[in-house]
Amino acid sequence: MTDDEERTKRLVAAGRAADRSLSGGGRDATAGELLAALAEAPYDLGQPADVYGDGIVAELETRVAELLGTEEAAFFPTGTMAQQVALRCWAGRTGNPVVALHPMSHPERWEAGALPVVSGLRTVHPTGEPRQPTAREVADLAEPFGTLMVELPLRDPGFLLPTWEELEELVDAARERDAVVHFDGARLWECASHFGRPLAEIAGLADSVYVSFYKSLGGLSGACLAGPRGFVEEARVWRHRYGGQVFRQFPQALSALAGLERQLPLLPSYVAQAKVVAAALREGFEEAGVPWFRVHPQEPHTHQFQVWLPYGADALTEAGLRLAEETGTLLFRRWSAQGPPGMAMTEVEVTQPGLSWTADEVRAAVRGFVERL
Repeated sequence: MTDDEERTKRLVAAGRAADRSLSGGGRDATAGELLAALAEAPYDLGQPADVYGDGIVAELETRVAELLGTEEAAFFPTGTMAQQVALRCWAGRTGNPVVALHPMSHPERWEAGALPVVSGLRTVHPTGEPRQPTAREVADLAEPFGTLMVELPLRDPGFLLPTWEELEELVDAARERDAVVHFDGARLWECASHFGRPLAEIAGLADSVYVSFYKSLGGLSGACLAGPRGFVEEARVWRHRYGGQVFRQFPQALSALAGLERQLPLLPSYVAQAKVVAAALREGFEEAGVPWFRVHPQEPHTHQFQVWLPYGADALTEAGLRLAEETGTLLFRRWSAQGPPGMAMTEVEVTQPGLSWTADEVRAAVRGFVERL
């Protein structure tokens, strides 16, 4: 067993044994625990299982379309496939294969170059800055583009969102360029608090939107692509061509419905608590005398944010592990080397287990963490 495999084993064990953590250990669950959760999903399990997307999968699609205020929605096994199909469909409809998007967005960083290789699309970048693009930058792009893709929130720079007014201006700028707008809404579910708008109003700004079920909602996997009926019908054809016409997907649909029923109403409280946790982390690092740190963004836009520290990733991961193993308090999970040498970053997510933490308890956990560095 390698050192990394051993550390992963310890992280899973620490997560399962922890008395306190900021988020649930969904990745640490056993197969038996996941199956037991499916049996408790809010659905009549006496109904026939789905076959090629009917039954419970169709019910999930209807539910998502209702929530997002769109005419139709189609279930996809992965968000990567859903967005590949969406952008390909819009390229065909606009006659322009160029997609404007941020260089730190998911298709550019985490899909192995699939847009040009698989879909024959080309990308342009309104900005290279680690933030959302501005309307002026979209308006000033030097060449025509058929689709503007906006990731909400933009994860890699820190789960960042524009203001509602900035988002409206961004969409208007794309329309002025005769482009359609697609929202990468993998984490759209938790954006409503920041924008102060219901999900349907947010989704209504775009021509299409993709949402994930395992991010934010705790589902097993899967996604939906939502938009006008004709567009979604075309997307279903491409889903089949891409190999996404799966015989049975009821476990994913069950877990997605459970997430919509149980987790979606709690997301505003997670976002509010993330702001409390972020402020307490800053105070804790200051009190502990850490020479430099960054909580980014300073006030989280969603229930997830970044923490940066000037130590090696292995040392920080080990300190968090020791805190969990010795005290039962899991504050941070794995850290990764980011930025200049000697810097590391971790992503913090606040979900139901984190709602009970007070600011004092966060600061105390920080002291214990720093003591183990």
